[in-house]
Amino acid sequence: MGPIAENGSVREFKDESVFSPEPGTQKMQPSHIGDCGSVSGSFQAGGRKKWSSGVYKSIKTVLLSNKLNLLMPFGPLAIIIHQLSGHNGWVFFLSLLGITPLAERLGYATEQLAFYTGSTVGGLLNATFGNATELIIAIYALRSNMIRVVQLSLLGSILSNMLLVLGCAFFCGGLVFYQKEQVFDKSTAIVNSGLLLMAVMGLLFPAVLHYTHTEVHYGKSELALSRFSSCVMLVVYAAYLFFQLRSQKDIYVPIPEEGSQNGESTDDNDNETPEISKWESVIWLAIITAWISILSEYLVDAIEGASHAWNIPIAFIGVILLPIVGNAAEHASAIMFAMKDKLDISLGVAIGSSTQISMFAIPFCVVVGWMMGQPMDLNFQLFETATLFITVIVVAFFLQEGTSNYFKGLMLILCYVIVAASFFVHEDPRPTGG
Repeated sequence: MGPIAENGSVREFKDESVFSPEPGTQKMQPSHIGDCGSVSGSFQAGGRKKWSSGVYKSIKTVLLSNKLNLLMPFGPLAIIIHQLSGHNGWVFFLSLLGITPLAERLGYATEQLAFYTGSTVGGLLNATFGNATELIIAIYALRSNMIRVVQLSLLGSILSNMLLVLGCAFFCGGLVFYQKEQVFDKSTAIVNSGLLLMAVMGLLFPAVLHYTHTEVHYGKSELALSRFSSCVMLVVYAAYLFFQLRSQKDIYVPIPEEGSQNGESTDDNDNETPEISKWESVIWLAIITAWISILSEYLVDAIEGASHAWNIPIAFIGVILLPIVGNAAEHASAIMFAMKDKLDISLGVAIGSSTQISMFAIPFCVVVGWMMGQPMDLNFQLFETATLFITVIVVAFFLQEGTSNYFKGLMLILCYVIVAASFFVHEDPRPTGG
């Protein structure tokens, strides 16, 4: 009976304290309300403080952790100079500097998001955002009817990745591990080399058709062939992604010997954790992509003016200067992985990016131009197509042994210097009626 009575009195007290209008209970109510208000207020203040500290930590991680980000203020400065003076040379130069850290941070945000999505979706993300800067610049150039700039910038990205980025990775990795030859999986290199040769074939036939004057319908067959070949190349690239990410994904994991050569390599891989959350990665991807899009418009509009102001050929600007911006992320990561004796990853970054541009970005721009009503085709002219063909052959020879050293890297870098010098003295032919 005792416990029942006590429970009853407790229920009675609770009923009175909430609903009873008695004076004693009325005195208690304000203190309870004040306590509840102070608790909820403290929760709100704590939530706001936690949210603001999270935002600050995210900004610090993404924007303040890399010395390359010191170039970011040049982007707004380019817009200011465009509005005040309209000097295309300075606008182009400052836009170029401003986009460089954004391209690197775009790669960083993609890598962070890949931690949460798994290898398959992560690979697709890298395929989408890995060359987003080049694609954004290309689409703005297409809108401005600057088809030649699109062709030259995409060609330059392939040449830069295959010669400069891969060469620097081989050279720096070879200097760190100078007492031995670094090794990588030859099967990956062979597949990518085959895809690059197929891309060369796709670019070669429209150029040969044009310069031999053997078109069935002059001026139309070349464009029709380019659009048909582009659709085929996109199908092949989709099949390659399926092959890479599903059927043969074990081939694209670094070979076991690399882990044994450098005992900490596998441990470092396992211990890697994301630095920002999934939604932070998505938000940063959206912000950086939007800012790159804004600066790309100013960059593209200033190309011709910069060419006249500095007396530099547009071919040199498109093939050499623009790809340096788009390949900033690939350049940094390829060198970093090579210096950690993870050459398979460096090869995937450099050659994989070239494969993405040649088999996805170029055909994609042809299809987008088709939708826009722009006659974007795969005829990159004889000089450019020959340069690409020789580059693919040279790199394929360097990769066939499955080993690298600093001397191979130095030769690739010097090959790129020759290519750069060639485009500096090359005058792009003016479009004719044919």
